[in-house]
Amino acid sequence: MPNKKWNNKVAVVTGAGGTLCSEMARQLAADGARVVLLGRTREKLESTAADIRSAGGQCAIAQADVTDEAAVRAAVETTLTAYGQVDFLINGAGGNQAAAVTTVNTYDPAELNGRDDGQTRGFFNLDMDTFCRVLEVNTMGTVIPCHAFGRVMAERGSGAIINIASMNSFRPLSRVGAYGMAKAGVANFTQWLATYLAPAGVRVNAIAPGFFLNDRSRKLLLTEEGYSPRGESIIRQTPMKRFGEAPELIGCMNWLLDDEAAGFMTGVTIPVDGGFLADSGV
Repeated sequence: MPNKKWNNKVAVVTGAGGTLCSEMARQLAADGARVVLLGRTREKLESTAADIRSAGGQCAIAQADVTDEAAVRAAVETTLTAYGQVDFLINGAGGNQAAAVTTVNTYDPAELNGRDDGQTRGFFNLDMDTFCRVLEVNTMGTVIPCHAFGRVMAERGSGAIINIASMNSFRPLSRVGAYGMAKAGVANFTQWLATYLAPAGVRVNAIAPGFFLNDRSRKLLLTEEGYSPRGESIIRQTPMKRFGEAPELIGCMNWLLDDEAAGFMTGVTIPVDGGFLADSGV
């Protein structure tokens, strides 16, 4: 076998059917890792697996909801049965839901007239069950895999965890209160867990992608003519004047996983954002 960067390593990637994490999974496999693809939708995982296998990589599928502790524990057993160890965990499962997103940036009296008139969905007519679900999938959907797979790393005395944070981890963005609250929690939890697991030899960091296009965001940020109004506001605030592409996360991922290159790095959240956070807008 040719010598590759991650030969003899086992990587678990949650949300491996999504745009960003499928790219991470494919690249980890291309660099020699044996990859466990974890997610809710088997069809999407199978698509990622097919890409990996057709390129000569190794992978296994562990279908699980990351908020279901028993299912994630079963995924640990699947991983250990297939490959015997866990070296890396990428926590990418998460996301938002439309019913937890306001249609206005600031309070509008119209939102007091009903739960959702289809035109004005403000904070006061958000669906609270959906709001809670967004919190759960992004926060507990990070905590539970860390709890389950991190135990294996701690027992072995080595490992690296990367949580996927967001621009919302640094400052709130309009309309997405639930998602922003959750991703701020992911960054805080990353710091807490990094401190906790340092004596076990496990490093914990996070990547905060800026605005990258996926199936959901394309509908929100693009139109047939170009950018939507929200897309225009993001591009205006991004010095590089474009959205990110999934492969542009790989360099940061590889660096954070590498004990030689980043062995003294733990508890940090690295933005990969085209300069979005650097621009005050003034």
